[in-house]
Amino acid sequence: MIPIRPVPARLLSALIAVAGITLPALIPISCAGPSLQTNGHVPTAGETRAENRLNAARHYGMPELYAFLKPFPKGADLHMHLSGAVYAETFIAEAIRQGMCVAPVDAGKPASPIGKDAVQFVAPVSGSRCGDGAVPASAALTNQALYDNLVDSFSLRAFVPFEGINGHDQFFSTFDRFDPKHDGGAHSGGEWLDEVATRAAQQNEQYLEVMQTPSTATSASFQLGNKFGWPAAAPGTAADPLGDATGTSHAELSALRTKLLAGGLRDEMAREQNELEGGLAERERIEHCGQSNAAPACSVKIRLLYQVLRAFPPQVVFAQTLIGFEMASADPNIAGLNFVQPEDARMAMSEYNRQMHMLDYLHSVYPKVHISLHAGELALGQVPPEGLRFHIREAVELGHAERIGHGVDVLYEDRPFDLLKEMAARHVDVEINLTSNDGILDVKGRDHPLAAYLAAHVPFSLSTDDEGVSRIDLTHEYARAADEQDLSYLDLKHSARDSLEHSFLPGESLWAQPDDYDRLKSVCAGTIAANSKPSDACKQFLDANQKAGQQWELERRFAAFEAGLQ
Repeated sequence: MIPIRPVPARLLSALIAVAGITLPALIPISCAGPSLQTNGHVPTAGETRAENRLNAARHYGMPELYAFLKPFPKGADLHMHLSGAVYAETFIAEAIRQGMCVAPVDAGKPASPIGKDAVQFVAPVSGSRCGDGAVPASAALTNQALYDNLVDSFSLRAFVPFEGINGHDQFFSTFDRFDPKHDGGAHSGGEWLDEVATRAAQQNEQYLEVMQTPSTATSASFQLGNKFGWPAAAPGTAADPLGDATGTSHAELSALRTKLLAGGLRDEMAREQNELEGGLAERERIEHCGQSNAAPACSVKIRLLYQVLRAFPPQVVFAQTLIGFEMASADPNIAGLNFVQPEDARMAMSEYNRQMHMLDYLHSVYPKVHISLHAGELALGQVPPEGLRFHIREAVELGHAERIGHGVDVLYEDRPFDLLKEMAARHVDVEINLTSNDGILDVKGRDHPLAAYLAAHVPFSLSTDDEGVSRIDLTHEYARAADEQDLSYLDLKHSARDSLEHSFLPGESLWAQPDDYDRLKSVCAGTIAANSKPSDACKQFLDANQKAGQQWELERRFAAFEAGLQ
């Protein structure tokens, strides 16, 4: 018998709003059904067992949900920053190996909020000698208070907002505190990739798209961008809501691209590519991939998303974005690109429309390069209301984003329900980061727009964002979605399937129709069981299409997970 679980009123209210239906306020809202994302799907016996087990775990709280969901197949984590995914303990160990020092964070002149007793890594002043007020990082091994302070300074652990500093401030300040010790080489990059891959394998994940900025990218883009400057704004161009003229013609951008390519950009691209490829190779060496003693982490496929830093002048952002497009065009290990840094930063806000125009032009030159964009990682009061009205729509319509990262302010956009319908129609996936949205934006529970996305049938993928800074993992995000957002088993399964369907893996999908997980392509039609082997024709198709291959494996893992609940 299929279990009947009421759909929460807030989810049904969102569905009614998206559909444009008006009901009297006093009519009680209730509905039977296990999921708003899978209308028309009849749960299998295995899914019914899993739903019952999930509901039982939900009754006992987050630890029980975590234990149930850790072996649950999760497909991919599509929104993960490498430096933010590494736990503080790893940075401490590496700083000790490199002979770094620990010093108090300078509040600056005038003083700015820095967090209580915050510390950071700094280089020795000469040889191994630390400067005044600093101590060797190795002192943390015998000083528990110092060790604890390092962990707290590099994460949201134990953080409590106080006057002058909130979760947003603490979150973004952590990177500057540990980053000075990062040498950017393949060795540390490989160790970091091994850490996240090992954690992913332990949680039954298959694929990671990891955002990373090469160590020389910022300085190189400053040098190249400033060398050639930025074209003067063309007359009559549109202005963004903050009043800054942002229009530049495709012809002007084309001329600038030509100058950059001829002026040393490809040499910088080669250096950055060697660094990123070196990190991937070092990860495989550490894990003994391809050998008889290969680590389980080798089963997790990793590709990189080139991170562009958005809070800089346009000539700098354009140069770095062009490097990202060139690298993603040439290197199969670079899955695409994304814009990062705080979306509420002054330059990120005032330059947003201009940056979307950059992407519009570069997409016309490199139409096969995949784009995922941080958009709508904003909350009311954080920026003026005008700043909440357009970011997601411009990312989709002008920036050609195939996925949206965070999308928290979607209901504050102009014509939000039209935008949700558009995202669903275009199959634009939203990467949902519940713990990150809580810690940075203080948006959680019924204030989070996940219900609206589900109601509008927008594809969604639960992800971690910066699991090291937030001190969580992907299992925690699935458990939180079930506990806080009341997602059903089929909703969670839909998220895992969406994560591979909307990954930037090459090749065709396993599914006959986008975001419809009830019918496989005819070449692989049939039931996939825990011990299934694809037919010869299906195997040939899977071998030729990496996306379909990962999706077939996910279905096999689902079958094994659900069969194990007997």
